[in-house]
Amino acid sequence: MRPRRSLFGDQDQEILRLAVPAFFALVSEPLMLLADSAIVGHLGTPQLAALGVAGTILQTLVGVCVFLAYGTTSAVARRIGAGDHKGALAQGIDGLWLALLLGVVLALLGTALAPQAIGAFDPSPEVAGYAVTYLRISCFGIPSMLLLLAATGVLRGLQDTRTPMVVAITANLANIGLNVLLVYGVHLNIAGSALGTALAQTGAGIALAVVVVRGARRDGAKLRPDRPGILASAQMGVPLIVRTLTLRAAIILLTFVATALGTTSVAAHQVAFTLWSFLALALDAIAIAAQALTGRALGAGDVAGTRAITRRMMWWGLFSGLIGGLALWGLRAVYVPWFTSDPDVRRTLAAVLIVAALWQPVNGVVFVLDGVLIGAGDGRYLAMAGVVALVLYVPLALAVLWAGGGIVALWWAFGGYMLLRFLTLTTRERRESWLVTGAVR
Repeated sequence: MRPRRSLFGDQDQEILRLAVPAFFALVSEPLMLLADSAIVGHLGTPQLAALGVAGTILQTLVGVCVFLAYGTTSAVARRIGAGDHKGALAQGIDGLWLALLLGVVLALLGTALAPQAIGAFDPSPEVAGYAVTYLRISCFGIPSMLLLLAATGVLRGLQDTRTPMVVAITANLANIGLNVLLVYGVHLNIAGSALGTALAQTGAGIALAVVVVRGARRDGAKLRPDRPGILASAQMGVPLIVRTLTLRAAIILLTFVATALGTTSVAAHQVAFTLWSFLALALDAIAIAAQALTGRALGAGDVAGTRAITRRMMWWGLFSGLIGGLALWGLRAVYVPWFTSDPDVRRTLAAVLIVAALWQPVNGVVFVLDGVLIGAGDGRYLAMAGVVALVLYVPLALAVLWAGGGIVALWWAFGGYMLLRFLTLTTRERRESWLVTGAVR
């Protein structure tokens, strides 16, 4: 009897082993935000509006620091590939210290400047009062949020995405329970939501940090702050911050132009971008696997293996994007009515979704190669490529506004931005300069 052949090869199984838990961890975050919105929304419209304003500021502060996860994943994975387990955990501890230091600074600044930050959105006095309260309490959780990012990066570098998934899901369930208890049980209003979320995030950050510290102790890695190591981690993160800021700027410009096109356009855009973002989570999960596997392979000096796993993950990205695009296109008649009863918005949204669906395969390759180059520690190129793509995209988006184009034309322009990223990343992938081997890039 012939042995049964697996549907997936060894490379595929390793990609799935890392990507599937990463996907569920990523999905848990937007579900937590939806739960917070539902809980606060029943308090009243001003509180819900305040959550939107304060939440945007908080997510921006934490989002810019995502390099704590990405950079740490790459550095730790390289050392794992080189067989330096102790050095990998020492590198991870440096990342944890950097996260704590940066978190304390941002928490103090956020608390002190909360009124000015909220005031920049020009809300009504009632909304501003609630928003300042929410932001100031939430700032106490920033060190824990950044600690969670760094610890997640360490574990991903150690080829473990399951533990972060378990902690993320547990924390989000705890967040819902604490929010309900503090908002409605203790009657703390919106302050209860901020406190509940901060407590849940603190628990998650501590839990993952404990896992990393135990591993470091087991391997005899240092635990005390190491100034050169912390500075090296910070320096490594600068290009990734630039990359992240270019992505954020492109999305902000997309929303700005959509808003200027009118109420129907921005309503359709909001739903389309929400769906686009959800599909991006699946692609981002593959990118996380790419970070871990690329770093490990290059750390082991395996250039041929890096090439092979990169090409395999590119196919995964293309296939996932194609499936997501087909679902977005083929099922739009089913799900579009869930979001709005306005016939004009429905028609506009259905047209936008066709464009969004067509670009999904491109998005899949972009996300994967982004993860591959982050895993390779090629942050400088990613920063430069991000700036180039943004500079070329700005006139495309503004031309839609100046020429009186509609929201569909704007989404074609946004697709052009993703195509620019595709071209810069595939050009880099075909070259050899990013394939730097060894424990340290």
